[in-house]
Amino acid sequence: MVAELSALQQIINALTGLNGLPAVIVECAVTTTYTCKQLCRGTESTPVTHPSLALGGFRVSFVTDNIQGAMVVGLIILGVITVGVETHVDKALIHSSGLLDSSLLGWQLIYILPVAVLTNDFFISGFWMRTFASKTDKDLYLGIGIATVAVTIILTLIGAGGLLAAWTGAWPGDPAQDGSISFFLLLGQLPAWVVGIVLVMVVSLSTAAFDSLQSAMVSTGSNDLFRNKLNFWWIRSAVVLLIFPVVVVALKSPDILQIYLISDLVSASSIPVLIIGLSDRFYYWRGFEVVVGGLGGILTVFIFGTIYFGNAQDGANLMLLENGLYANDWSAFGAFVAAPVGGLLWALSAFALRIGYHWIMAKAKGHRFDAFDHPLPASPTVHNGNIDRDDEDTEGVTTVETRPMKGKFF
Repeated sequence: MVAELSALQQIINALTGLNGLPAVIVECAVTTTYTCKQLCRGTESTPVTHPSLALGGFRVSFVTDNIQGAMVVGLIILGVITVGVETHVDKALIHSSGLLDSSLLGWQLIYILPVAVLTNDFFISGFWMRTFASKTDKDLYLGIGIATVAVTIILTLIGAGGLLAAWTGAWPGDPAQDGSISFFLLLGQLPAWVVGIVLVMVVSLSTAAFDSLQSAMVSTGSNDLFRNKLNFWWIRSAVVLLIFPVVVVALKSPDILQIYLISDLVSASSIPVLIIGLSDRFYYWRGFEVVVGGLGGILTVFIFGTIYFGNAQDGANLMLLENGLYANDWSAFGAFVAAPVGGLLWALSAFALRIGYHWIMAKAKGHRFDAFDHPLPASPTVHNGNIDRDDEDTEGVTTVETRPMKGKFF
């Protein structure tokens, strides 16, 4: 959310020269209003207030996703045509920019980007919302396939736009602008009517992405954190209050790349140890290992940075990736190696510690050592009535949900 708002205000400032704060405030007000609008369904005594039933929540989020897709396609088509017609590449800048030369960073990114993006996607609740919203696995695979092709094309064109921005002199500009908005700096050289259309599309894209993040936050807070036991009004209020610090941080942290890199580093340290527990083969993996591994991965980055730079201050700064990716050394690469590897090593140590503790306690108390026993299977859901699977007619059917099996932390 911070990165989304930070990008919006930077783009508006780059394209128009105006302060992007008013646009950020309006976007937050509009998305918060329709995202948190509630539709209670049920009897007067037992209203249903789950976020998935929100009138302005997921339903509007899915609608804006379609708008977002259309705007992306429109922006790419408009950008490709107008850039091809209106911009002129300075051939002298091609050689002097050095963007086509081999570089240390280029080779490092072959490892950094897949690790950062793949692990970070596990934390994006919007992806999980759409995954579980798929009617069948076939629909999910089809959607993923289409999205993969579309995203590949879009990223290729936008990446080429960054090259053209450097070769036409649009980037870095005067004063120097952040490289993350180089594509929009290129569009800023186009005629005013094109810039106007681009601004409308940018705001639409940002709004569609921001409301998805808000809906995911409501769902995570209500379902995952409080198990639907907390009144939905409290969740809505918390989301509204959270918007204020998000806006402040977004305006104070203009470096979008660093915002993403910090979250990428956290996910790179915690996700590898987390996905081990998703496999049935590792049924004995516990939350203790995940927590210790995640925190240990970040600590390993600090240890690596302290050894690499020779002082603890720079080691602490490496956890925040203060130098970004463009330090022209091995610090960022080492951080993204230390995070997952260190996390796994800490998790394995925590696993050995936990197993050893249970073994000692079993011997001391004369109990059977059961740390490697398979968990009890969950009870199936019971349906009372007949279900017509052909037309999915469930009229007159009551479903009795059994209490889910709770895993052990230690």
